[in-house]
Amino acid sequence: MLQKSHFQFFCAFSLISGCGTFTFLSSAVAAVSGLLMGYELGLISGALLQMSSILVLSCKEQEIVVSSLLFGALFASLTGGFLIDRFGRRPAIIIASSLLVLGSLILLPYESYGILIVGRIAIGISISLSSIATCVYIAEIAPQHRRGLLVSLNELMIVIGILFAYISNYAFASISHGWKYMFGLVIPLGALQAVAMYFLPPSPRFLVMKNNDEAARKVLEKLRETSDATKELTVIKSSLKDEHQYSFLDLFRSKNNMRARMLVGLTLVFFVQTTGQPNILFYASTVLKSVGFQSNEAASLASTGVGVVKVVSTVPATVFVDQVGSKTFLCIGSSVMAVSLVTMGLVNRNIHVNFTNVCRSQSPEDFFLQRPGNLTGVTNGSLKDLFASKASPERLSFGAQKSPHVARTEELNRTALAGGKSTTGSHMESGEVPVVLKWLSLGSLLVYVAAFSIGLGPMSWLVLSEIFPGGIRGRAMALTSSMNWGINLLISLTFLTLIGLSSVCFIYTVMSLASLAFVIVFIPETKGCSLDCSTAAVCFFGLISEVISIVNNRLKKL
Repeated sequence: MLQKSHFQFFCAFSLISGCGTFTFLSSAVAAVSGLLMGYELGLISGALLQMSSILVLSCKEQEIVVSSLLFGALFASLTGGFLIDRFGRRPAIIIASSLLVLGSLILLPYESYGILIVGRIAIGISISLSSIATCVYIAEIAPQHRRGLLVSLNELMIVIGILFAYISNYAFASISHGWKYMFGLVIPLGALQAVAMYFLPPSPRFLVMKNNDEAARKVLEKLRETSDATKELTVIKSSLKDEHQYSFLDLFRSKNNMRARMLVGLTLVFFVQTTGQPNILFYASTVLKSVGFQSNEAASLASTGVGVVKVVSTVPATVFVDQVGSKTFLCIGSSVMAVSLVTMGLVNRNIHVNFTNVCRSQSPEDFFLQRPGNLTGVTNGSLKDLFASKASPERLSFGAQKSPHVARTEELNRTALAGGKSTTGSHMESGEVPVVLKWLSLGSLLVYVAAFSIGLGPMSWLVLSEIFPGGIRGRAMALTSSMNWGINLLISLTFLTLIGLSSVCFIYTVMSLASLAFVIVFIPETKGCSLDCSTAAVCFFGLISEVISIVNNRLKKL
């Protein structure tokens, strides 16, 4: 009886959403990729606190651990589009899930910096490939009036995955080698998705692209729960009539205003990264530790609050996007982000703690005893030995045995904790950060996270899934994804060591205001349009193309 009521509730929700049960189910299973992606992105925030102690990682090595996933993601984004357009969206998702399981399994048996990098690269390839394939797959199976809801479902799953990751970080924060449990939890779900996707239908648009009209008709009839899908099939065939003639280089040509579309897409993902949210995500626990949440548990618990806010904020954006429109949500999100970032920057300007002090203060004693420490009091000779040990080839060994250099480094940590006093990070050493500043900083961070979660987070990828023609959509999404991962990689490699937190906040404020201006001027509103109507946008993108041509002509005359 209970199972029957659950099934009835599921069907009722599907009908309320305005799409068939099978369409919603297929979209939900594909969107599990978003859950896996969010979990892997958020996981490193808490796991890094433990790994930096156990493996004795410097600031730069911590940045490399975070960025190794992004390096794999960048590699996959450069090649994933061709795989998606050639072999299909569904097989790409299956491959991505299988690779995530493999990458996670690599990490479990060893405690090695080198193995950690290899496993994270494999996981990065997986989440990049799945992020491209999932957005395209859901957009192509969704009915036009519920496309925004179903595509945004993937973003909702991403933030739920981030929340689960933060909960996992807190649950295992005080357990020895808890980071291994964090990485292992994702394995069953990844394997289950790979199996489930095998039984779901391919994209009907992809089948038409491959001249398999009869199979496309059957898939559409099953997805729309109708006995006649001729009208929708005709629309798809009409829109794809000449798209098989597209080449990759057409993305940079004036043909069908592709150059203008590409410019809009690349600029949009540029703002996704340079407004800072993804890097706050990676280093959430480190950021919170720097503003006064000093123990691993406290920082991880505060990070869980960030995850809750992301989920709660994404829900209304997902539910109402088809009524309100993606452009409106983008404008609201960018505006609120700018205000919250200014507040956060002003608050943290008075705290005077930077990331470098925090990330260098980690030691095995910090993890087991939860007491603050700082290595800046170590003598110059000791620091020379310490960094020499980190540069040693043995540092990259693939075994679990610690090298003599690492043992020496741990001894230096203990010496520093026993008698060394830092000359920097005065608030961390002399006492607690003022309570008002600590909670005001957390509050502004949560508002910033909420604003991103209703704007640039879900809406950017919805816009990208709509503005490119189907025959080249996979390659276009791959190129914009490459831009996304590449900028993320660059920023993450320098986030801990380049500048202080307040300066970072002010830079992100400027970028948020710039993104607001860009959205107002260049992003079209596509609510209520069919996928083919959205990709046409002839007048709008034609106008942008004219502007580009005028600028080019003026430059040539100069």
